[in-house]
Amino acid sequence: MAVRARRSNAVAVFAFYIGVMLYSGFAMAESRNLAPGFETLPKGAKIVIMPTDIELFSLSAGGVAEPKADWTEAASRHFRAALIDKKQQLGLLTTELGKDDADELSDVNYLHAAVAQSIALHHFGPSNLHLPTKEDKLDWSLGEAVEGIKKKTGADYALFSWIRDSYTSSERAMAMFALALVGVGVQGGSQVGYASLVDLNTGRILWFNKLSRKSGDLRESEKAKETVGALLEKFPVAK
Repeated sequence: MAVRARRSNAVAVFAFYIGVMLYSGFAMAESRNLAPGFETLPKGAKIVIMPTDIELFSLSAGGVAEPKADWTEAASRHFRAALIDKKQQLGLLTTELGKDDADELSDVNYLHAAVAQSIALHHFGPSNLHLPTKEDKLDWSLGEAVEGIKKKTGADYALFSWIRDSYTSSERAMAMFALALVGVGVQGGSQVGYASLVDLNTGRILWFNKLSRKSGDLRESEKAKETVGALLEKFPVAK
């Protein structure tokens, strides 16, 4: 009986440690989108929605990405409307920059694009590209560049978004079909996007999400809502 009791205790201890390991691994996976120590927004937090850096392309037969101004204009409208709809669903208190202020602060959007691409590569990319100094943590910042946004809006947080969407032209589709017949795979259109929640008091990026897929269409209103939903998945709203 004593042997059985010891075995039972050993099994219980082993199960406990396995549970702790699984929970820790799950927590780490969950926290990859969050900066260390950050979990949710405080209630009543005011967020400024920055103008989305967005551009749409058509892929030529040879795979050249050709900018489409009319598509981009339509996508900008659909994306903004979808963002407004989403913030209402999330119950966020938001504001936006006026056109003149947005133009004046456009350099901050360019900075965000550069930092976001670095995060996508060095934090969410292959492990051999991760930066040792970051210790696999979301530890990135826009620095003092965001001070102007806070002064203009009085907000404590800013939501940045960046989207590039490409679509396969009919010529590209034909080329893909022809090459597939001889066993050559050719890439079609894709949708890549980044979204960041930034603390305007420190410049620190508190939450980040990456979207990279071969589906999605910002040229249509309803499909733009789906893209915004995917981009803002697990956004850290106040609870």
